[in-house]
Amino acid sequence: MNNSLQMDWNHLRAFLATAEQGSLSAAARHLGLTQPTLSRQVAALEQELGVLLFERVGRTLVLTQLGADLLEHTRPMGLAATQISLTALGQSQSIEGLVRITASDVMSAFILPDLLRAVQEQAPKLRIDVVAANDIRDLMRREADIAIRHVRPDQPDLIARLVQEAEGYFYASKSYLDRAGRPASTSDLADHDFIGPGDPERMIKFLNPLGIHLGPSNFRLQTQSGVVAWEYVKQGFGISPMSAQVGRSTPGIEQVLPAMPPILFPVWLTCHRELHTSRRIRLVFDLLSDFLSR
Repeated sequence: MNNSLQMDWNHLRAFLATAEQGSLSAAARHLGLTQPTLSRQVAALEQELGVLLFERVGRTLVLTQLGADLLEHTRPMGLAATQISLTALGQSQSIEGLVRITASDVMSAFILPDLLRAVQEQAPKLRIDVVAANDIRDLMRREADIAIRHVRPDQPDLIARLVQEAEGYFYASKSYLDRAGRPASTSDLADHDFIGPGDPERMIKFLNPLGIHLGPSNFRLQTQSGVVAWEYVKQGFGISPMSAQVGRSTPGIEQVLPAMPPILFPVWLTCHRELHTSRRIRLVFDLLSDFLSR
């Protein structure tokens, strides 16, 4: 009984995140910890209890039966901790004011709506300004309060949290592939039309190390807008890389080269250090972190 009373909540939290996220790396990102720190916390809990909670199967962690039993008891504790956190923020229902979030136009249009609904439920008096921009807005000059970026900022006054290693693949409409043919290998991609937001030269340089050799002639249609580029893909103008979350949920779209490994890109959640003193910014930051980690 004494051991039960002395269990460290940080150890239980590490176990809960690992069980729910499915891997130590994902759990570490979710909690904002390093993977070795998280691994030590899980190991410490196993030592405290004198049991094995996870078994490694290939690259994944699988709960043992004892681990599954513990998870059922730990989940309510996690929910309680979340509620305590919201209470510490000063009752989220009473939080009001404006929070500016900047993200790419694709993320703003296709990924953030579910998060925005959650914000409206948690804090109905809060106002959100989504700055849909593909350039990097300057948080230091307060062009936004929170930024979702694919590069880590280097300013010391900014807080940055890696919340996701997102997966991307190549996609095209069924109508385009029926007309132009379905590539069987990466070398076949050189015979197809591509559409991408921004400068085609940047995409050409990015794809070249992946063994995909394109040239300017592959980009007969270009735009600076990710949303417009995706609409052109849907209309059958060509192939484009896209987040798997967006590609898989778009009707009429097929994944090109399904056996090809994913293109991984980091998702950084960034905020000014005022995060520690502003209840409204902290609430939105925490909701974004949880949403994007999942």
